[in-house]
Amino acid sequence: MHERDESRFQKALPWPYDFLYLRATTHTIFYRNVRYLFESYSLDPDRRELLRGTIPVSVEPQVFDLLLYLIRNRDRVVSREDILASVWRGRIVSESALSTRINAARTSLGDSGKVQRLIKTLSRKGLRFVAHVAEDHGTAGGTAPGAAPPAVSDKPSIAVLPFANLSGDSEQDYFSDGIVEDITTALSRNRAFLVIARNSSFTFKGTPIDIKRVARELGVRYVLEGSVRKSKHRVRVTAKLIEAGSGHHIWADKLDGDLTGIFELQDLIVTRVVGAMAPQLEYAEIDRVKHRTTGDLAAYDLYLRGLDSWNRWTREGNSGALRLFYAAMEKDRDFSTPYGLAASCYLLAKANGWASDFDEKEISRLVGRVAEIGMEDPLALCWAGHAHAYFFKDLERALLLVDRALELDVNLASAWQRSGWVRGYAGDSDGAIESLNKAMRLNPLDPRVFLTQSAMAFAHFIAGRDDAAAEWAAMALRVKPGWLPALRMTIASNAMRGRIDDARRALASYLRHDPRASIARMSEYYPMRREVDRRRFTTAMRKAGVPA
Repeated sequence: MHERDESRFQKALPWPYDFLYLRATTHTIFYRNVRYLFESYSLDPDRRELLRGTIPVSVEPQVFDLLLYLIRNRDRVVSREDILASVWRGRIVSESALSTRINAARTSLGDSGKVQRLIKTLSRKGLRFVAHVAEDHGTAGGTAPGAAPPAVSDKPSIAVLPFANLSGDSEQDYFSDGIVEDITTALSRNRAFLVIARNSSFTFKGTPIDIKRVARELGVRYVLEGSVRKSKHRVRVTAKLIEAGSGHHIWADKLDGDLTGIFELQDLIVTRVVGAMAPQLEYAEIDRVKHRTTGDLAAYDLYLRGLDSWNRWTREGNSGALRLFYAAMEKDRDFSTPYGLAASCYLLAKANGWASDFDEKEISRLVGRVAEIGMEDPLALCWAGHAHAYFFKDLERALLLVDRALELDVNLASAWQRSGWVRGYAGDSDGAIESLNKAMRLNPLDPRVFLTQSAMAFAHFIAGRDDAAAEWAAMALRVKPGWLPALRMTIASNAMRGRIDDARRALASYLRHDPRASIARMSEYYPMRREVDRRRFTTAMRKAGVPA
């Protein structure tokens, strides 16, 4: 029986049989072994489980039933009466109680009544679940809870896998990784595509590649793989574009050239991949995605080495990256990307407690230089914007820089992540959550997902949703124990929802990392525009017992 027919059949039953039917069919032939996949979420009726990626999302049983009902009836608008009959078994329920459950359903998915990204309200008609949903008909209990993939985008979607380094020297990994990063960046500037972020694609580095598995876990239709062989002044790049469902090789080539011609080789790969994936695109669009910020090979090499250090996410890696980014600037003073990433090094040093004294005049110079020469460089712009907000509390200019980055590259996960933070500082919790959800879709296997999760916690905290804030902070701490931004949100959210013991346990952990912690010191990490947000944060920290 089709879901639509089954839904009509259920409606024809009198209460209480309609409710018993809804409950029973969770384990009958109509819905058996079906998981519903949308964005980075999966809802499993058999397990009574909602997952975001690999992380369980806590929902009340009635909220789970509401979500399940909306998803199963996503082909139509469901009225208030439909919901009450199916989820509440026909009982009389107040408007406020129903609204509370609907808000809870939205919150569990990072949605809100203002944004209505997934659950849309149609005035005087009812609700509809509007996200694209894929159905996974697997064996009961046979799929691990962490295996829920994101739904495949309606756009042409691609993941660029790490290229194998065939140079015989592991020290050259940075070079092949950098080529992949540049190809990913160039492809992502094409608005017709959905391009998975580097961090997620690189989780497959050094492992045997099963193209169908990669495509399933990342939610893409195409995969680009290849290799790089660098020898003295020559370089050979091989690349294959594969349609994941069939395993068919759409395009493959071997490109040789002088090392000085590496940029032309990259541009050729991008042009051919774009042409193969979407041949209807205008040549002007293909030219646009090949925009490059330097032609100096020495500066480019220093930048790639810096990027390799930066991606280690350690105190030593961060300081090493900063030195290399400055060296790249010396080689090419108009190469904008190192300016933006150098500003990010200062931001990360402060956020992680790796340093305490900063040359704000120099940070301002770096941001200003990005604004001067890098208005076509989305990576530089998004990091410069966040650094500017973080150090100077000028949210208007920060948002201009971040929004410009997103105008240039709607597939840049780090720009959506920065947008989430800066919009949170500005008090726009719904805009922040929308940005962060987009970052997670573009980077579904991000090993540094704790950054996005702690930003989500902050966005929910300023919205007054302390339960959701605590939940997101707990997710971040499961990925990275001791992560200070997540600990701060754990302290604040638990204090505001009356769980003082939990808040003080988190504070004790925080003080082990930062013995000088105080309300004033913690407040410096959040350049909040609104007085109500600053007051709420201060109140929470005072309740938790943080020293003034």
